[in-house]
Amino acid sequence: MGTAVTISYFPTCSAALEPGTYNFADLFYEAVGDESDGRVLVLASNGHPDISLGGGTKLARVEKMSLAGVLADGRLRDFDELSSYDFATFCRGEATRWGGDVVTPYQVNVPVVVSQVGIHPGDFVYADSAGAVVVPPAQLESVVEEALRVNEEDRSAIRTIADEEVFGGDRDRR
Repeated sequence: MGTAVTISYFPTCSAALEPGTYNFADLFYEAVGDESDGRVLVLASNGHPDISLGGGTKLARVEKMSLAGVLADGRLRDFDELSSYDFATFCRGEATRWGGDVVTPYQVNVPVVVSQVGIHPGDFVYADSAGAVVVPPAQLESVVEEALRVNEEDRSAIRTIADEEVFGGDRDRR
């Protein structure tokens, strides 16, 4: 879990988007700033979910700056390389082809939409193998309290199941 920093992509046009200005490295460091520990880089493809937004080489910066993870609404490349890093990744799948001729990093730390969910810079992002959730800072405390309550309810149910006695087809239900 970490706070969101965002990079919004835009359809590539070298005449309108000067590559010296609109490139992943510069925009990444602008988005992350000086305090990067625990942040989550959110990459918004803006309508290009099947295009690669980055791979192991570009995202080595995420490792270098100790971000908690990457959440992308497009694809990423180099899963083997990404799995060797100490950050979590959540995306739409793996790509084998570079996507820079289709989309270009364009804006940083602006509100973005990922899988129909609005994400503002500073929102809390949590992702695991089941999915991702975005929580506005004002709701974080109540969401965490509810998650802890549900976890305890699940642990209690598991203890109850473990204590069930089974005799043939009959169970002792308490």
